[in-house]
Amino acid sequence: MTGPEIDRAEIARSWLPRYTGMPLEKFGRYILLTNFNYYVDQFAKMFDCEIYGQSRPMQAASNGDGLTIVNFGIGSANAATIMDLLTAICPEGVLFLGKCGGLKASTEIGNFILPIAAVRGEGTSMDYMPPEVPALPSFKLHKFVSDRLVDRNLEYRTGVIYTTNRRLWEHDVDFRAKLARLTCIGIDMETATLFIVGHYNSIARGALLLVSDVPTTPEGVKTEASDAEVTSKWVDLHLELGIEAMTTIEKGGEHIRHFRY
Repeated sequence: MTGPEIDRAEIARSWLPRYTGMPLEKFGRYILLTNFNYYVDQFAKMFDCEIYGQSRPMQAASNGDGLTIVNFGIGSANAATIMDLLTAICPEGVLFLGKCGGLKASTEIGNFILPIAAVRGEGTSMDYMPPEVPALPSFKLHKFVSDRLVDRNLEYRTGVIYTTNRRLWEHDVDFRAKLARLTCIGIDMETATLFIVGHYNSIARGALLLVSDVPTTPEGVKTEASDAEVTSKWVDLHLELGIEAMTTIEKGGEHIRHFRY
């Protein structure tokens, strides 16, 4: 028994406002994604704009000049959901401002990482592309972000991020040994999913990650107090870099989508 065919685009157009509380016409062509309300609050203060979705699963705000920020929550399932729902507006570019754990001795709290790829350890992305497909950002979008970092004389790292669905893994000896073998620079719960679902939906995407903890060292495991310190020291800069990068793309007018084969 089969029911009536449901149009995927129609669902996205219905659910994006349902999840965020923001009408479709309020969304800009360029999107910043985050996991935390603080970023949305600061964005709204900077541009004196309204925050939508305070009682919804996701919160969003637009500056009225083509740029929107969305707090989609935490985890790969939410990452896939927002990248699917954004097909309702066909954005020109999406940049994830996320936090990650540093896995290298040279990666310190407060460092910025522009991931060149992500290992698909989360599982969610397997519903979109087979395991042979690498999770990659859009090169041109990352070039705009890199230029902003260089303009400010900020040092940053590049490397591969491991994305996992697991939150409490720090004391799993076997899992930590696996991370060491893979030589990843950082670990998070969203980047690979965002890259793959962005690829699946033909959305230009990237990520600028802030190292918020060093979970492979006893003193580096994230706590409420340590995360608050990271927020106070680096999150405003993180947000400013994202805004500058996406605003530059908008004004530059350069096409950043990859060809689809």
